[in-house]
Amino acid sequence: MMKYFDKNYLANLDHLYRINMVNSSSGFKSANLIATKSKDGISNVAVFSSVIHLGSNPPLLGFVTRPTTVPRNTYKNIKETGFYTINHVHEDIIEDAHHCSAKYDESISEFSMTNLEEAYDHASLAPFVKGAPVQMHMQFKEEHHFKINGTIMIIGEIIGLYIKEDLLKEDGFIDLAQGKVSAINGLDGYTIPKLKTRLPYQRPKRTRLTKEKFDRINT
Repeated sequence: MMKYFDKNYLANLDHLYRINMVNSSSGFKSANLIATKSKDGISNVAVFSSVIHLGSNPPLLGFVTRPTTVPRNTYKNIKETGFYTINHVHEDIIEDAHHCSAKYDESISEFSMTNLEEAYDHASLAPFVKGAPVQMHMQFKEEHHFKINGTIMIIGEIIGLYIKEDLLKEDGFIDLAQGKVSAINGLDGYTIPKLKTRLPYQRPKRTRLTKEKFDRINT
């Protein structure tokens, strides 16, 4: 049995109930920590569930940030410096990663309020999250503002990519399940997915009509 909610019913639900239900309705989402550094040298790290793949050549990822009607440190730092990192949340850091959703003043680094550790390479201005099985060095490329609700999509290019070696397979596939990488259900439901199977590239099945046409062409 299915329960139905129309638009008007949704609009009149309790605020938190509606947020939980609508956020959960889109399905499992990626769990990532986006780390930045301000122009004054203060690091920031925040948890996001909206990172999406936009293309492989060039390698582009997008994520959505909420309206800037209140301070958004991640957005501000990216716009001022042009660089950030995306780091996969894994099983061992779920609680600390979730705490990064707390609203700290820009003068306070979330790294100092959790057990998360900063890591840098020779090229990164923004910190990586030490121990994350996948870490991406990102360069800001463009932003898109959505008039319908004031949210902003940030698009960046991967300019550096660290992958835990045993997760990377011969064909380039990254086995996130082996790395115990987390996914998010709604706002606060964290899960560690298990890889069930990988399926080959799919091509259209040949129907009777296409087979007959193929046979005519080749007779």
